[in-house]
Amino acid sequence: MGALIGLVLGLGLALVWAAFTIPRTTVRTTKGPARIDQWLISAGMSSVTSRSLVFLCVVMGIAGLLFVQVISRTFPVALVFGVMSAYLPIAVVRGRARKRRKEFAEVWPEAVDHLASAVRAGMSLPEALAQLGSRGPEALQPAFARFALDYQVTGRFGESLERLKAELADPVGDRVVEALRIAREVGGGELGRLLRSLSGHLRDDARTRSELEARQAWTVNGAKLAVAAPWLVLLILCFQPEVIQRYRSPVGMLVLAIGAFCCVFAYWLMMRIGRLPLERRILE
Repeated sequence: MGALIGLVLGLGLALVWAAFTIPRTTVRTTKGPARIDQWLISAGMSSVTSRSLVFLCVVMGIAGLLFVQVISRTFPVALVFGVMSAYLPIAVVRGRARKRRKEFAEVWPEAVDHLASAVRAGMSLPEALAQLGSRGPEALQPAFARFALDYQVTGRFGESLERLKAELADPVGDRVVEALRIAREVGGGELGRLLRSLSGHLRDDARTRSELEARQAWTVNGAKLAVAAPWLVLLILCFQPEVIQRYRSPVGMLVLAIGAFCCVFAYWLMMRIGRLPLERRILE
């Protein structure tokens, strides 16, 4: 038992050492950042690097494995919960990204209305965007406040818009930013009408999406509970050594493997079927 814990701890320390010492080759493509970086940006955590998130996943996985190993003394079971623990930081980041995207979808119509009113009142585009930092929706105020400060310091509208777009990392924000960029470069006499039309479209889309999400919420939550229930029971069984040690046998490991595969496949299929179409970002 002590040798096993030492081996796992040594493996974890080796992985941590390798993450900071072994050089890695980075392949740059034209398809934007890696998937983990996209999740972090969408979650509003652009200051966190993908390497830091991977390191946290490794630490959480090792901690979960050691904890369950100590209480169950059954390595196959501990390995399963170690994998679950390692995925937990990624699940938190993706959940935060979904929550942030939902918050933005609810407040963008109001923000576009503010822009349309400011343009109709004769304000310049930079002034209209800057005033969203103090009078716009609360969820968008920090990003537009930083845009106002950035534009005030640099005086470069295009570059400030680009940084605003990268910080928002939102499909609707991309559309608004590109419309404003075109209006700034080629002149936009119809900008006010365009913004009002966009606001109406966004309200209709948000209303339809909220109705669909409300109708499927109980089904999705029930499916998630059904997937999580067997593993909660297994975790409780870890406190009964005479029962949990049966999973040390080849048959027990086979049961664990089949159960894990069925749960992962069922969860993936459920999310795939119930997933609502997401608007893709343009001109990233």
